[in-house]
Amino acid sequence: MKNNLKKTALAALPAVLAATLLQTAAAAAESQKAARPNIILIMADDLGYGDISCYGSAKIKTPHIDALAKSGMKFTDFHSNGPVCSPTRAALLTGRYQQRSGIEAVFPTTGPGRQTGLALEQKTFAEVLKKHGYATALFGKWHLGHNVEFSPVRQGFDEFRGFTGGNVDYHSHIDGAGFHDWWKNLEKVPEEGYATDLITAHGVDFIERRKDGPFCLYLAHFAPHSPYQGRKDPALRLPGGKRGKSLGRAGNIRAYREMVEAMDAGIGRIVETVKKLGLERKTFIFFCSDNGPGKKGSKGALSGFKGSLLEGGHRVPAVACWPGRISPGTTTEQTVMGMDLFPTVASIAGAKLPDGLKLDGVDLLAVMTEDKKLLQRTLFWRFEDEKAVRKGPWKLLVRENKTTLYNLDEDLGEKNDLARTNPTMLKRLNDELAVWE
Repeated sequence: MKNNLKKTALAALPAVLAATLLQTAAAAAESQKAARPNIILIMADDLGYGDISCYGSAKIKTPHIDALAKSGMKFTDFHSNGPVCSPTRAALLTGRYQQRSGIEAVFPTTGPGRQTGLALEQKTFAEVLKKHGYATALFGKWHLGHNVEFSPVRQGFDEFRGFTGGNVDYHSHIDGAGFHDWWKNLEKVPEEGYATDLITAHGVDFIERRKDGPFCLYLAHFAPHSPYQGRKDPALRLPGGKRGKSLGRAGNIRAYREMVEAMDAGIGRIVETVKKLGLERKTFIFFCSDNGPGKKGSKGALSGFKGSLLEGGHRVPAVACWPGRISPGTTTEQTVMGMDLFPTVASIAGAKLPDGLKLDGVDLLAVMTEDKKLLQRTLFWRFEDEKAVRKGPWKLLVRENKTTLYNLDEDLGEKNDLARTNPTMLKRLNDELAVWE
């Protein structure tokens, strides 16, 4: 009898061990899953340094972005990699200077350029996070290739709803060339509604569906990019190439304000959803703009607008929030760029970069959570016939066939050219620019 019991116990042992191993593996997987924070990146389009309340705007009210800044960290020296859309987005997605992917200008809506896009060989942060177990989504503006072969879902995003070009009518979703440009993954799927609200709604739905995490949500708003339209304004681009009635100068200014405030309200909905689901301390949120404003927006105390390498073209608002990790109400004056977000989110996720992938951006996690100082580095910009170099407070600017030098700590508005009185610094930055190019 005893021998039979012993044999039975021994026979059952492999099954018990297998079940124990499975339970241990499942528990480890759940523990690892819980340790990976959710990531939400929110990018505005053509939003100026002075366009939101927490950066000094008295005309536009942005209580929800302000609340993020109050709950986290505000960046006073954050820069887009380019002064226009596509180059900035290429750098953000790849963590490298956009010149490395050959994207130095916007993808046009017409002509041969419409057939090009971000090469699939370029590794994106979405691909790295997806491989690390993240659900990934992009809702809003892509602007890195019109054709389906360059779609976000071929570059690391599980889901895509939005448009592939530079801008669409906020109501009809028709682009500047007259094409309907609103997609669901790899197909054009019409969807009624004000584009800013649709982007928000898809973001909220994604968070609710993926609440068990981890997830990475890239909300690429295109407010307040033209055409200037509020929620109640009529469509300006109509089927068959027809045009609606322009709002006029006063109407455009009013619409611009409404567009920023509608985006801010949407950001409030995103944050509220995160809180409602109990994900606040598990979710890193970062907000910024893709470049400086057009003439309808505010550059604050800066010089220059979108398309210029003066500060107003690329120094933009940026806010990070992560309760429990980033101290509330903090501000950093450290100089950072959009390309730094790739290594930062990879670090937050604990994701290993692919072998051989060298990023130009640097990890900002310790800057945000420990107020740690970055090692000094030289940063570069190039757009059309303009070039800029930044090292500490010093900025070299090549523009309109003239080379100027500014100390931004003393002259944020770039009014006082110091090239003649600081020839050593001028030469040093010129030499570094030549090496970079």
